[in-house]
Amino acid sequence: MTTETTAIVTGSSGGIGQAVALELAAMGMRLVLHCNRNADAAQALRQCIEQAGGEAHVFQGDLTDFGQAGALMDFALERYGRIDCLINNAGVTRDGLIMAMPEEDFDRVIDINLKSCWSCIRHASRHMLRQRGGVIVNIASVIGITGNAGQTNYAASKAGIIGLTNSCAREFARRGVRVNAVAPGYVDTDMTRGLSDKVREEIRSKIALGRLGVPEDVAGVVGFLCSARAGYITGQVILVDGGMVI
Repeated sequence: MTTETTAIVTGSSGGIGQAVALELAAMGMRLVLHCNRNADAAQALRQCIEQAGGEAHVFQGDLTDFGQAGALMDFALERYGRIDCLINNAGVTRDGLIMAMPEEDFDRVIDINLKSCWSCIRHASRHMLRQRGGVIVNIASVIGITGNAGQTNYAASKAGIIGLTNSCAREFARRGVRVNAVAPGYVDTDMTRGLSDKVREEIRSKIALGRLGVPEDVAGVVGFLCSARAGYITGQVILVDGGMVI
């Protein structure tokens, strides 16, 4: 990659988002780092990238707002003039059994995980299709494939991302825009550190490699998909789960 390649990473203040941003910066990309609430973490990430000789800007906004998703793309275009890679990573969980799940918990997870992904693709694709090239990587989850008790909202949102990925890959391929998804298993982030030791051990026992993933495991695959080495790959869902789903 050259320094003329621009990437947007949504949800960059979290563990996987930070690792992805650092991976792409190490590949020579210029970054737009999106955050919603944790601006301090995003600014610290920007400083880390710049200290290593890279270039990054921070955009803060709520991507469940369709207009804010468009503003993110405008922000990138104003600073860099093009959008080459879009990594849709923003996501949340609001777990609970369906019989007790409040409607607002379902809506919130769908809005942040799925609608924001759709909105960002909707806005970014116009520029990618016009320039006849680009890469979109959506962060899904193995839960979107297997389902999980107590996560009907999360599973639905991630399954939706997989369907969205496949459909966009078909729509955009003739203009040279590739769309893929990465589906992590259990990764050691703030989202999973809140689990009890017993639950973490139960999860670990189901993983063939015998350990939880780390954000860099996911970031390496995202970096590959954004590179020319993956130039003949589109419409795929790559599991990064240590063999949890075999």
